[in-house]
Amino acid sequence: MLGPVILAASRSDRMRRLISAAPVTKQVVDRFIPGEGVDDIVPVVEDLTAAGLEVTMDVVGEDITRPEQATAARDAYLELIDRLGALELGERAEMSVKLSLFGQALEGGHELALANVRPVVEAAAAIGTTVTLDAEDHTTLDSMFAIHEELRRDFPQTGCVIQAYLFRTEADARRLAANGSRVRLVKGAYKEPASVAHQQKTEIDKAYVRTLKILMDGEGYPMIGSHDPRLISIAQELAHRAGRKLDEYEFQMLYGIRTDEHHRLATEGHRMRVYTAYGTDWYGYFMRRLAEKPANLRFFLRSMISKG
Repeated sequence: MLGPVILAASRSDRMRRLISAAPVTKQVVDRFIPGEGVDDIVPVVEDLTAAGLEVTMDVVGEDITRPEQATAARDAYLELIDRLGALELGERAEMSVKLSLFGQALEGGHELALANVRPVVEAAAAIGTTVTLDAEDHTTLDSMFAIHEELRRDFPQTGCVIQAYLFRTEADARRLAANGSRVRLVKGAYKEPASVAHQQKTEIDKAYVRTLKILMDGEGYPMIGSHDPRLISIAQELAHRAGRKLDEYEFQMLYGIRTDEHHRLATEGHRMRVYTAYGTDWYGYFMRRLAEKPANLRFFLRSMISKG
């Protein structure tokens, strides 16, 4: 399987330098990451929302080694929220955050991440929108869920992400599928050991469906993070069986992947949110997109060959 190899490369400084220096890389990266700064991304948000889509914005970057970097990440989100406020999009434009970017892995990281993310959640609420806490590797999840619970006391609309490939996720889904909750379900994009996660695609897909059924049958707001046509169809059927209206769940897909499907779902009346990342520290995000789907890797390799 190529996925684990690519994920290992995402942590290699040598591979980072090699791929970053390739002339074709920027062209390919632009497919997934449409800008480096807030001035680049605001027109993208305007275009997507004008087309009937919704967005969730992610300022990319995870290799935080100093508290001041975490503070800078907080400030980048606050700048984004300030600009989004002028667009008056409300919940049509929300934010996704990785707590690693807010200092979670540093000494005292749990308290530091909470202190940094709280002003972002407060600012988002002030402009009528919200924040979703992204899931990262399994060692960070207890901290993430504790921060999520703490934030929801004052901001109950704060969302979180769960990953189908982890053995713990069905239990997490049952706990989270409560009235007012917002939960995004994804397959999972980190290299996890067999002791904590399913390793085969068929098992991951089965776990995804089981978990999605829990969310659809619950009282919260499910967010289906998948590009898989079969899982999208199953999600629609589960929503129908659960008696959910079209505005009682949503689909989420990555910017640059299956764009035609984004528009098809929106045209059919579904809420369709595009996960749109931007920033200069794009390498780890980009490599996980390659690892998630072989077609993304083939696209990148073909581009390198044709442009090399």
